[in-house]
Amino acid sequence: MTKFLISFPAEAMQITDEEFPEVVAASHAVIEAAKAAGVYVFGGGLDESVPPVLVSADGSVSPEIYRGSFLNGGFTVLEVPTRLEALDWARRIAQACRCPQELREFMYDPAS
Repeated sequence: MTKFLISFPAEAMQITDEEFPEVVAASHAVIEAAKAAGVYVFGGGLDESVPPVLVSADGSVSPEIYRGSFLNGGFTVLEVPTRLEALDWARRIAQACRCPQELREFMYDPAS
């Protein structure tokens, strides 16, 4: 089975405060369905109140991150047998979150 990352940047979610509880309930329902199907690995949202840092091989920590690598928003990692199934889950998450989702495939690593 292959692991897939389904994600969106924070600015993609354009919903009102009134819509937020509905979106939360719908997205949680999709996650519960993924758990019930046995394909859920983990997911969540990145805490934007905690700034990212760059940790070097010597252990030093810098507030300078890789140029162009800033991440925010939400993500889900699923493990499914086919890309087609991953696309279906991404569609379901997009409907629940009311915004398009990016789909990426993790490279196979026998140690993971």
